[in-house]
Amino acid sequence: MNGEDQIQKAYESILGHDFEKAIEWFEKAIAAEPDNAAYHYKLSITFARSNKLFQAVEHASKALDLERDNEVYRYHLQVLHARELVDRAQKEISAKSEHGERAIFLLKEAIVLDPLAIEAYLILGEVFALRNDYSRAYQVVMDALRLEPNHELAKQQAARYQLKLKL
Repeated sequence: MNGEDQIQKAYESILGHDFEKAIEWFEKAIAAEPDNAAYHYKLSITFARSNKLFQAVEHASKALDLERDNEVYRYHLQVLHARELVDRAQKEISAKSEHGERAIFLLKEAIVLDPLAIEAYLILGEVFALRNDYSRAYQVVMDALRLEPNHELAKQQAARYQLKLKL
C-alpha cells in the first residue's frame, strides 16, 4: 500500500467520525512517504480537530519545512500558534495573575497571528472587564462582532459591557 492508498483510508475514517483511526492512517502514509508535505499537513489538521495541539504544530511545522513557500501551510501554522497563545492566556487567567497583563499580551499576539480568532477577542474582552476597563472590553467585543455579526456570546458580552459603561 502506498501513501495515497493510506490517505484514502484516513479520509474514510474521517467520514466515519473515527479520528483516531484517521490519525493512524495518516501516520502510515507518512511512514511510506516521510517527505510528503501534504501528508504532514493533513495529519496536522486532524490532530488540531482532535485538540492535540502539540502534535498538530509538530506536523504543520514539518509540512512547512518541506515546502517553505507554501502559504497555506504557513497560514495553518500561524492559526495553530494563535490557538496555543489563547490556551496559554487562559492558563494565565486561571492562575489569576496580577491584572492579566500577560494574558492580554498573549491574546493580542493570537489576534495578530489569526485575526479571525473570535475566541481570542471574547476572552480579551473578559480580561478587560475583569479589570473594570469596560470601554476596551466593549471595543474588543465589537471587533469580534464585525467579524461574526451573529455570534450570540459576543452580542451578550457587548450588551453587558455597554450597560456597565452607562453606570
